[in-house]
Amino acid sequence: MPTSSILKQDALEYHAGGKPGKIEVKPTKSTATQRDLSLAYSPGVAEPCLEIAANIEKVYDYTAKGNLVGVISNGTAVLGLGNIGPEASKPVMEGKGVLFKVFSDIDVFDLELACTDPDQFVETVVNLEPTFGGINLEDIKSPECFEIEDKLKERLKIPIMHDDQHGTAIISSAALINALEIVGKNIEEARFVISGAGAAAISCVKLYLKLGARIENFYIFDKDGLVSKDRTDLNPYLAPLAGPAGHAVTLAEAMQGADVFLGLSVGNILKPDMVATMAAQPIVFAMANPTPEIGYEEAKAVREDLIMATGRSDFPNQVNNVLGFPFIFRGALDVRATEINDEMKLAAAKALACLAKKPVPDIVNLAYNEKSLSFGPDYIIPKPVDPRLITTVSMAVAKAAMESGVATKPISNWEAYELQLAKRLGLDNQVMKFILKRAKSKPKRILFADAENLKVLKAVREVLDEGIAKPILLGSRVKIQAICDENHLDLGDTEIMDFKHADNADLVAEFAELFYEKRKRRGVTRWEANKQVRKSNYFAAMMLETNRADGVISGLTKNYPESIRPALQIIGKQKGVKKVSGMYLLLSQKGPLFFSDTTVNFDPTVEDIVEITELTAKAVKRFNIIPRIALLSYSNFGSADGADAIKMRQATQILQEKHPDWIIEGEMQAHLAFDKELRQQNYPFAALGNDTANTLIFPNLSAANIAYNLLKEAADIEYVGPILLGLGKPTHILQLGASVREIVNMVAIAVVEAQSPQ
Repeated sequence: MPTSSILKQDALEYHAGGKPGKIEVKPTKSTATQRDLSLAYSPGVAEPCLEIAANIEKVYDYTAKGNLVGVISNGTAVLGLGNIGPEASKPVMEGKGVLFKVFSDIDVFDLELACTDPDQFVETVVNLEPTFGGINLEDIKSPECFEIEDKLKERLKIPIMHDDQHGTAIISSAALINALEIVGKNIEEARFVISGAGAAAISCVKLYLKLGARIENFYIFDKDGLVSKDRTDLNPYLAPLAGPAGHAVTLAEAMQGADVFLGLSVGNILKPDMVATMAAQPIVFAMANPTPEIGYEEAKAVREDLIMATGRSDFPNQVNNVLGFPFIFRGALDVRATEINDEMKLAAAKALACLAKKPVPDIVNLAYNEKSLSFGPDYIIPKPVDPRLITTVSMAVAKAAMESGVATKPISNWEAYELQLAKRLGLDNQVMKFILKRAKSKPKRILFADAENLKVLKAVREVLDEGIAKPILLGSRVKIQAICDENHLDLGDTEIMDFKHADNADLVAEFAELFYEKRKRRGVTRWEANKQVRKSNYFAAMMLETNRADGVISGLTKNYPESIRPALQIIGKQKGVKKVSGMYLLLSQKGPLFFSDTTVNFDPTVEDIVEITELTAKAVKRFNIIPRIALLSYSNFGSADGADAIKMRQATQILQEKHPDWIIEGEMQAHLAFDKELRQQNYPFAALGNDTANTLIFPNLSAANIAYNLLKEAADIEYVGPILLGLGKPTHILQLGASVREIVNMVAIAVVEAQSPQ
């Protein structure tokens, strides 16, 4: 599945940029002093070595083994690329490692083995058992993958799973359970047609049989036709699933009256007229990727009563392995399971099916721009961004491991375990994922005021690839095209507004007159108005004001005051807002932190602080996050009476009276907003209670600006901003030198704001 020429260079730059590859190893203990180093290595390291030598199980107490999975491949069946070798498979294995870490906080070493002989492969992995807590086999061709997994399971006492087989089986089983329930059919009576007979298809059939399906109700097809007992070319893993000898039917004939179609083969093999002959309320899982066995619209056009799933994210019911393997291994590792057995796979499938029936969190609805996703034909399995997956699936797998007797470290306190799982990822720190998803659901016209810039144009290419927005580029068509040509950027038919070209003279005149009318009482003459709107940032603001764009991104090549001035003069403030303010979102390991005011108001008054806090809280809620607000100072609840302390104390009192249902407290020192134990010990009355703050309000611009700059640099924290609050329409000013990623994030925020006008 090679990428298009448009994406090729971006993909190569992504993998090569900075440190080549996608993963790295970081120490988890301090190494700051000589004492630290003497504990990390010689002589201190001898002590855990001796403990493990005396009791091998102590390896889980003193090393990373218990949270370390080996992702192992020989590169013989990589994605849709085939047998491309172990080195060429490494980017995929690193990618798998990224998914393990991002979704379940599991560390990974990826190993690419230069051996195609199954026995040699097995011996190599067996010798690595002391290193790993679990083994994820990946991209190994069939039928060797079956032999390798079976032999490893016989010889090793750690969890092993070939995800290409079992991941698809588990996720599609969850979808099948719910689809059959919706149409009111029993799995024992359902008739199945399977297109494809590789590792994933064989595992799907086996797991469906465990759910209660009957083998006599299956018609399995490979590239040579129906899999039947009179075929002599079947491998020993497929042969037991073969249908009766002499029972030769075509795919089209088998589809007549079928209840379920499962596609794990090639695109467009299933024709609409075949779907038309299926039984009432048919179920079609067309999972060839990127081109399904039949297109979603094609299938729906011939059968309105159809329930359909694909492997794609742009249609309902995506069967995505990331719903399974991170959480299956998480549960297996946490109870120190000796294997991943059928009971654990079935538990994962049933947990996923059950989760789809529960009310969907608002943050998931936000990501997909839905008012309320709910269980039904278009929602039979959870979305990959659902933050409940780690707790729901991992706990179900852990319980199944215990009940089936393969857990060596049983869990007794399930409430504590659930809390531990939720904290692993800082679940509320998935905020930008949800914002990007939301933006893609309904893209808006975003104008780039500094389009004659390579970094901006790279961001535009990414915005186009992701479908986040409909870009409008402001600048010289000739210059923009020259930059694109020089850097091999293809922006397709993206709109370019060459506002200095003679063709746009009438528009410039219109904007000049409008600007004059807005500012004539502020000393602006018609001549000055005509001069100003010929500047890119003023012209951009006029495009937004006249609804020729839905949002503006500017500031990459200009200083902040120069960039924000046109927005204030032309767009103006929201109704009722006295002052615009600025907010930063910092994506910390403990979750998102919102800082205000970081960019606009130098020394806000008590009334200003109240308004800044209200605007910030409103913005935080737009991210579907409940703001927990701390008003910061050098004083704790009246311990000092300096001007800033009194200001923040008075603002807190006003806000608490105006918004008694808010979680808001102050004035307090910054560390107290996070140290809940110290706060509860000394200030048990504080409204934050057992929570930490996520929204920080500063007494002045210096404090806020210094704090966020120090934190993002010293702690290597990703940030988004500045996000302007209180303007009438979405306008955002980039920091000088903002990265491509930062530009894309700001575009997504502007789109989401434009989707819900103030």
